[in-house]
Amino acid sequence: MTESDIDILFDEATIADRVQILAKEIAASGLENPLLIPVLTGSFVFAADLMRALHRAGLAVEVDFLRLASYGAGTESKGSVKVLCDIDQDVTGRDVLLVDDILDTGLTLAFARDLLLKRGARHVSLAVLLDKSERRTVKISADFVGFACPDRFVVGYGIDKGYAYRELPYVGAF
Repeated sequence: MTESDIDILFDEATIADRVQILAKEIAASGLENPLLIPVLTGSFVFAADLMRALHRAGLAVEVDFLRLASYGAGTESKGSVKVLCDIDQDVTGRDVLLVDDILDTGLTLAFARDLLLKRGARHVSLAVLLDKSERRTVKISADFVGFACPDRFVVGYGIDKGYAYRELPYVGAF
């Protein structure tokens, strides 16, 4: 498959506008001294844009990173989550904003949220670029959602297919 086979779902300008709106919603939500934790690797572009938008919206955040795996190089979740790289900061008593590219089955974000709460986070909010609610297998919902997403395999804006297509400035689907 090539880039010409991709249907654009959300173009660059639409994503940029939505990220600004999300940042305003998050800034107005009352999070105190939030720790922004992107779930790597797919969320890195969204998280970087969101972090800058949060700054423009008047919210200062600290950032740490959590790298989890449930897909590997494939296109289907393997059904289990493992921590590949853990955060360095203590979350005890902190408001955490967990950021991910896609909320689909919910397995990865439920795992991450529960992990952070067990470590003493005061509150864990979820911000996702895309929500594939029809694929949910775990009871979880995001507090902040960029876009409802059709049940298609998506790429671009940091999201890959077998480690390719992350560099695309839009979200598209095959």
